[in-house]
Amino acid sequence: MIEVATTWQQACTALAGGDYDTAFNVLDSAMREAGKHERARIALYVASVHALYGDTSTNEVALALREARTLDPALPTDPLYMALMAELDARLREGEATPPPTGVREAVDPLARFHAMCALALAEKPQEALDIMLPSPELPEHLRWRLRSWQADSQEQLGHTTDAIHLYGEAAHLTAGLNRAIMLQEQAALMLTVGQTAEATAALDQARLLYTGQEPDEGLNLATWYYLRAQAMLNLEQPEAAHEAIKEASRLEREHGDPSYGVALVRGQILTHLGLQEQAIAAFEEALKLAAETDRPYANHELGVALLDLDRPVDARERLEAVLQDPEYPYLPEVLADMAECDYRLGRLQEAQQTAEQALAQGAVVPASLVLGSVALDYYHLDDALEHYERVVREAAPDSRDWVTGHQMAADVMAQQGFLNPAAAYAHAQQALAHTPESDDWHVTLRDHLRKAEALMGSGGRTLN
Repeated sequence: MIEVATTWQQACTALAGGDYDTAFNVLDSAMREAGKHERARIALYVASVHALYGDTSTNEVALALREARTLDPALPTDPLYMALMAELDARLREGEATPPPTGVREAVDPLARFHAMCALALAEKPQEALDIMLPSPELPEHLRWRLRSWQADSQEQLGHTTDAIHLYGEAAHLTAGLNRAIMLQEQAALMLTVGQTAEATAALDQARLLYTGQEPDEGLNLATWYYLRAQAMLNLEQPEAAHEAIKEASRLEREHGDPSYGVALVRGQILTHLGLQEQAIAAFEEALKLAAETDRPYANHELGVALLDLDRPVDARERLEAVLQDPEYPYLPEVLADMAECDYRLGRLQEAQQTAEQALAQGAVVPASLVLGSVALDYYHLDDALEHYERVVREAAPDSRDWVTGHQMAADVMAQQGFLNPAAAYAHAQQALAHTPESDDWHVTLRDHLRKAEALMGSGGRTLN
């Protein structure tokens, strides 16, 4: 006689070691020997295991659940059956899925609560997923890291990035091999979004050691590793290393699957940093073709900025206007600032000023101030221009391109004013000169400003003839 609990425990032991074939063999063997009632329960466990494969196994989950209710017509009221049906529904119908009822979320069976949590997370009800009481020790070992992963996903949906980072770290600790690598990569991806580049790089270094070349699913996951590595290298101002990484990510994607929007977008960003604007535009156009509807504003924004860098303000403005059609896009103030730059380059000074002021009021301080400084200079409003450029220096990231530009322009405006404050002019010129290569036309200008300001400070501030 088949003991269902013993059979499930044997399957869980195999699953804990990552041996899915043995787990399915145990369950299939029991299905052939068990009575009708026991086979119905085993079919639910088969569905549970298939559900671990995610969207790729919805047919297998549906077949197992159908077999379970055929064998036992009373089973549809069972909490585990209801939880698995809710998870399947969430995968198949996305936002239209019916969430699991309260009784399932509070079921005695921890496996039912686990699948109810999965259903809620998939249905984009993250707080409800997190509200399910499910201590990790109650679950079989193979589900404990997955519990933390789903909790991390829910925290991420809620915007609780720090909590999600910690939970992905716990998930990585609770598993091994490729699954551990994937969790470390999920953790690294979130670290990169909050500027924790060193920590992300360390997590990626750990993940890379877990790739053995022996598992069939390694290819696309390794592509993701190189994609994240490219972002980390770009953040560390190593665009050449980033370029090598993104090329490998692209190669692996094409070898093991299809090109992705994310890889194309990051390739464009890297090419922009390398000054290869034409190639960057081609990459952003590819990203736009591959983008889902929610990703299109990001690709259009990047494409608009790249076109602006190539001094194609008309084409850039068309892309940026498309972005403004999405009120949910999180960087609309920056888009307005870029639109203002387009107008400035097209000689529409009044429109540029109005749009830049709007962008400034909405929080795009640095790019808007750069445009306002340019407009003020064209009107020869030197005091206003200086105010805008000094705001850039205060607000821009130290050593960034905008920060250097702010110092360059502030020094130049002060020179046009006749070095009324030679010490401040000297400071701006010195900071800018330290980050301006000798091949840049600005280098000679800044050295001249530095010399004149230094002479004035030495002469007690008297104007030079």
